[in-house]
Amino acid sequence: MLSLSFIDRHEDLVLYGGSGNGKSHTAIALGILACSQGRRVLFASTASLVNDPRRANRDGTVQGMLGRLGRCDLIVLDEWGYLPTDPDGARLLFRVVSMCYERISLVLTTNIEFSRRGEIFNDDDMAKAMMDRIVHHGRLVTYNRESYRVKHALMREGD
Repeated sequence: MLSLSFIDRHEDLVLYGGSGNGKSHTAIALGILACSQGRRVLFASTASLVNDPRRANRDGTVQGMLGRLGRCDLIVLDEWGYLPTDPDGARLLFRVVSMCYERISLVLTTNIEFSRRGEIFNDDDMAKAMMDRIVHHGRLVTYNRESYRVKHALMREGD
C-alpha cells in the first residue's frame, strides 16, 4: 500500500529523471491521494510559483501568499529548475523552501542535476542553501527509462 507518512514526518521527495519518465504523473498521484485523505495540497509549476510571489511582492501581498502556502500539508512543485529564474524570483523561492523546511513536505520534479542548480537560480550560495534544506529530510527517487512520449510518438524517425 502506498504510504504518505513522509508528509507526517515533514520529509521531501525529489523525483529526478529525463522528460517523459512519469515524474509529474507520480507527483499528481501523490497530491490526489493526499487530498483524498483530507490533506491540504498545492500543485504548481515552479515557474508559476515564482511568478506568483513576484506578483505578490509587487502588489504588497507576499505575506498573505506565504501565509496561504504555510497552511498546506504538501506542496508539489513541478518542473523545478526547468526555466532560469531571475534573482528576485530565486530569493522568493528560497523563502518558500525555507518556510517549508521541517514544517511542510515538498515534492519536486526535475531533470536538472543538483550540481547545476546555481545556474538556474543565479546564485550558487542560495541554490546550495535551498538544496541543503531539501536533502536534509528528503529522498531522491530516480526515473531512468525511455521517454513515454518518444516511445509512443506518432512522429518517428524512418516512418
